Amino acid sequence: MPILNKDMTLCISLAARPSNIGTRFHNYLYEELGLNYIYKAFTTTDLPSAIAGLRGLGIRGCAVSMPFKEDVIALVDHLDPSAQAIDSVNTIVNDDGVLTAYNTDYLAIERLLREHAVPATHSVLVRGSGGMAKAVVAALRDSGFTQVTVVARNERTGRALADLYGFAWQPEVGESTADLLLNVTPLGMTGPDADALAFPQPAIDAAQVVFDVVASPSETPLILAARAAGRPVITGAEVVALQAEEQFVLYTGIRPTPEQVRAAGEFSRRQA
Repeated sequence: MPILNKDMTLCISLAARPSNIGTRFHNYLYEELGLNYIYKAFTTTDLPSAIAGLRGLGIRGCAVSMPFKEDVIALVDHLDPSAQAIDSVNTIVNDDGVLTAYNTDYLAIERLLREHAVPATHSVLVRGSGGMAKAVVAALRDSGFTQVTVVARNERTGRALADLYGFAWQPEVGESTADLLLNVTPLGMTGPDADALAFPQPAIDAAQVVFDVVASPSETPLILAARAAGRPVITGAEVVALQAEEQFVLYTGIRPTPEQVRAAGEFSRRQA
């Protein structure tokens, strides 16, 4: 990576619980491609001021994670169709003070369902109803899934999300099972919920595929339990790598090769 200098382009991320995954992914590619960029993760308790700083300081790009994916909408100038379609943002690009918001999570989820050959005939339990859940549920619908239930304690947001895409809602997992289990909550994420299992063991044992969008750690309690039960898994680390690739292209205008993306993804998971 170049020595810090006045012409270096800064990109950042905003998350409630920042990790090193995105930081290592982007900085690895900056160095690999010889770009005068640097990437740094942040958290904030004042989102409007953080976005104002993005604009005022000329920060080129910003990755947006939970819980800011919806609240940030009112603070940008334009919504790309990828974000507008689901009212959720995970990427902001700054063009001379004009902020445009995108959602590359949707593209990553859709691609992973396809690459892992998850049948659209599978029944699905989606746990969560936040901004990332919108990307997940929209990708499921657009991939042809019809038997989807949104599980969320908050009836207002859970039912609204389910109704928006023509699916069912229920407040708890309870004794429910499905072919595909998909966690879109912080359960299992590094922090206070690190030991939490997003779905009960009987549901894991009955599943055909287990998908956890939590990326830090990539081996969450849910993923570990699914592996132990012999179930195929899709990890949050895979989501991060694919959505980060699209972010990288938006920030730099350069698309790395699949080999470079794979290497960056592997590097990002070391000591993440």
